[in-house]
Amino acid sequence: MSDDAGGALGLLWNTEFRALASTAFARSQAYSTIIIALALYADLFSTSGFVEGLFGTVFAVTQLLIVLPLGRYVDTNNAKRILLVGLAINVVTFVGFTLVSAVEHVLLVRILQGLGASILWITGTTVVGEIGPEDARGRWLGAYNQVGAFSSLAGDVVGGLLLTLYGFTFTYAVLSGVTLLSGLLVYRHLRDDPGGQADPDDQGSVETFRLLLARTTVRALVIFRLGLSFGKMAVLIFLPIYARTGFGMSALFVGGILAGGKLTKALSQGYVGDLTDRIGRKHRFVFVGAMLYALGAALIPLAEFAAGVVPTVRVPIPWAAGAATLPPAFLPLFVAFGVCGIADSIRLPASMALFVEEGEQFDAVAGSMSLRSIAWKVGQVVGPVTVGTLWDYTDVFVAFWTASALIALATVAFLVLYRVDPADGVETAPTD
Repeated sequence: MSDDAGGALGLLWNTEFRALASTAFARSQAYSTIIIALALYADLFSTSGFVEGLFGTVFAVTQLLIVLPLGRYVDTNNAKRILLVGLAINVVTFVGFTLVSAVEHVLLVRILQGLGASILWITGTTVVGEIGPEDARGRWLGAYNQVGAFSSLAGDVVGGLLLTLYGFTFTYAVLSGVTLLSGLLVYRHLRDDPGGQADPDDQGSVETFRLLLARTTVRALVIFRLGLSFGKMAVLIFLPIYARTGFGMSALFVGGILAGGKLTKALSQGYVGDLTDRIGRKHRFVFVGAMLYALGAALIPLAEFAAGVVPTVRVPIPWAAGAATLPPAFLPLFVAFGVCGIADSIRLPASMALFVEEGEQFDAVAGSMSLRSIAWKVGQVVGPVTVGTLWDYTDVFVAFWTASALIALATVAFLVLYRVDPADGVETAPTD
């Protein structure tokens, strides 16, 4: 059957795409479930905002240290084997989480998780970008991210439910099973050496990144990613912690809040990927999506005013033969993160396609994606700790509104720089 059948999700009929999508599914489900688990650890160990920020920072530092060499390594080596190594590391990570008994242990295992997640993200995205047809790359990348979004949604809902009912150990066993199944699909269905198109003797990684950064469009994208990552990672780390420690929500309700954003992102991202292929002008998609995310982040602390405005609801829990109280703050947090999900679906396919197009100029798609990841990791290292410290010394409004403001500032800077030298040449005057 044609890959075009059934729109973006019709790509699942392609066995190679299905194998690659399974890695996104395993990675995203694990990430989302563990984000909820981190909120439980924060409550269990009564951590400060600074320590909670470290939950995100140590994860990001690990990824920052490996993305430069990893990008070039993927460009010049067998990406299939690299994917299998990344999946194996994730299984070891889940075993490590079952042994956690102190905050220090959480931080150590987060380092290992950062290694595995980075390998899967850079390698999987690169292979999808390289084996996807040139005239349908937005659809391939959009569909790949759409699978990850659905998986992330499953991590929020199913992961939150498993953590509520069965605790940490059983939940991590389920994540291990999903990851091992993905490894089997990759082993059986993905072609050998799907990447590795660049000549390892052609140019070193430093030279590759220098050439990429010489392009105004790449610099614009990198600056944008720095600001976006600062704010977005503050949202991803502290929103579930805020729901748990600020309003006493169970893991299931925390997962429900996160599911709102993941659902809007999952439902619309494949369509938006198609739209970027048809319309072009990808920078406009990036701009609109990022500004909308800044709005969603700014709405989060308004949950403080929910009491007395939004009624308290008793939600039946069939498996517990009773009901649980859904606090008023649930609705504003659900809506705020839903806005963030719509924002991501608008921004992501266009942003990724721009990085792929720039990397193709030098036969260095993975190198370009590594730059994308590096920019993200720098903000991810600084953002959670900064916002956590702000929260310790000020309040929730200052913390989230600072994150929102930086996203908006970086987005405006991106648009200004991009117009100087647009990637697609739409606004560039002809030259001799």
